[in-house]
Amino acid sequence: MLYPFTFEPILKKIIWGGSDICPFKGITPVQDGIGESWELSHVEGNYSIVANGELKGRSLDELIRIYGKQLLGEKVIEQFSSTFPLLIKFIDARDNLSIQVHPDDELAKKRHNSFGKTEMWYVINAAPGAALYSGFSKQIDADEYVKRVEDNTIMDVLQRYEVSAGDVFFLPAGRVHAIGAGCFIAEIQQTSNITYRIYDYNRKDANGKGRELHTELAKDAIDYTFYPDYRTHYKAHTNATVELANCKYFTTNLLELDTIMVRDFSELDSFVVYICMGGKATIRDNKGNDISIHQGQTVLIPADTEVITISPAPGAKFMETYIG
Repeated sequence: MLYPFTFEPILKKIIWGGSDICPFKGITPVQDGIGESWELSHVEGNYSIVANGELKGRSLDELIRIYGKQLLGEKVIEQFSSTFPLLIKFIDARDNLSIQVHPDDELAKKRHNSFGKTEMWYVINAAPGAALYSGFSKQIDADEYVKRVEDNTIMDVLQRYEVSAGDVFFLPAGRVHAIGAGCFIAEIQQTSNITYRIYDYNRKDANGKGRELHTELAKDAIDYTFYPDYRTHYKAHTNATVELANCKYFTTNLLELDTIMVRDFSELDSFVVYICMGGKATIRDNKGNDISIHQGQTVLIPADTEVITISPAPGAKFMETYIG
């Protein structure tokens, strides 16, 4: 019988990594330079490993092969086959990350036999003045994009946002974006590792070499549509489900709780993921399983679960995501 799963975090030591991930997740001793924690991953070579219960030590890949639609849901398997369709991460940037873009499904399939990458960010914390980039600040076309990359003025036409805790950005495939220094975010994305690097601030490595740019590949992947605002606007409500994103790849809600909440998933036909952004709670399912979860943990609720009851400590906060 399947039950709510937690997984061992996959910690990534990266040159631009900060020191916030370990304290946030309650990991000791604190490791410095951890840029990412992959919370739930079906990326080859980075399969998440179950951390609790009788299936402890099994990989997410094994769970999918053994339990299939019980775990993922019938319609999820129809849409994504036997791939877990989401990658959940925490990202802590001590330095500016490169400007990048991801291809959509069609282009990624043609070029890389991969899914594309639509994603979203939730800002957990931000240093004073920390910013990120999403979209263009004016209308440009492909030719102007190439010219601006070549003459180092591409930053002049990117939309910069100073951010603070709770800010949300939805990033459909094709949207140019970057995380800036001092941003600590949770990221929900399609399971894909395809990234085109557009600009890297002319940084050089120890050997004086710059990182490879993918100017031409990115040129065809970019959505050049200009929007006046790329930020997601929402109003937080306690003890309610507040929608942050809704697309064919995932639906994500924010839950800020100080009282018991019952969620009925009997008609959903999808797994559900809870990312604990603050506080702690107990989650009990209709099969009699319960699990305690605290800030920085991620829980996978199998698709064959019909109802869960969340019993929070005051101030518990979750992102809830599933295939809608």
